[in-house]
Amino acid sequence: MDFLFIAFQHLIPQHLLSRFVGWLAERRSPRWLKNWVIRRFIAHFDVDMGEAAEPDPERYGNFNAFFTRALRDGARPLAEAPLVCPADGAISQIGAVNEHSIFQAKGRHYSTWALLGGDAERVAQFRNGRFATIYLSPRDYHRVHMPLAGRLTASCYIPGDLYSVNNTTAENVDRLFARNERLVCYFDTEFGPMAMVLVGAMIVAGIETVWAGQVAPPPRQMVQTDHVAAPVAVELAKGQEMGRFKLGSTVILLLPEGAPAWLEHYMAGSPTRLGEALAG
Repeated sequence: MDFLFIAFQHLIPQHLLSRFVGWLAERRSPRWLKNWVIRRFIAHFDVDMGEAAEPDPERYGNFNAFFTRALRDGARPLAEAPLVCPADGAISQIGAVNEHSIFQAKGRHYSTWALLGGDAERVAQFRNGRFATIYLSPRDYHRVHMPLAGRLTASCYIPGDLYSVNNTTAENVDRLFARNERLVCYFDTEFGPMAMVLVGAMIVAGIETVWAGQVAPPPRQMVQTDHVAAPVAVELAKGQEMGRFKLGSTVILLLPEGAPAWLEHYMAGSPTRLGEALAG
């Protein structure tokens, strides 16, 4: 079955399917159909609407508005820790960067060089650093927040494939996260440079940031932006929202050598909850 699942992803028009699903997710009518789809989704994935700022599913204008719903105030208190979890989800993998190599799954690795689009200067900053890969499932809250305070220095949209990012695909597709469409955001922090990589996936309708709005899907070429000389600096506090996914995907954190160590209880499959301590 795994073979058939992977083969199916190789054969289908990934971008066409994803953009079509994105178009459907923006439809506001017919209202009865929009409401039925949202309620079926909630029931199937056991979504806890009691945590949402707006708990009534029918108050959302379209499926994307529901999927990127805000949390009610106080739903995710921030831990007293140097770094906190940036998203609800589960650890895909977590650990140390070995020179420039990141562990993906079952003996598969990919390089920071490939993940960051071949930017040699920035790749060097994360040599022997730390990484954490967090998978956001369909039932999760789909906004991504800052694990610590930072100032945005640059961002880079990198076009690519749109494979699913679940465990089955991670175990069977080489360099999965370094070949999928992604947005890389670089920040200066108290522990040095940090990269937050928002990875696209099959039927992910878009990636947004709080400073630029929807970034993916843009034209099919790499788009790099330097924010150092921007007239208005983008500075985000620990726990502040930085971006969101329109349908689920993965966020990868990269930190330099010497950054606080990940807490020992985190391993592949460990649940994450926005605001909980991630490192200490």
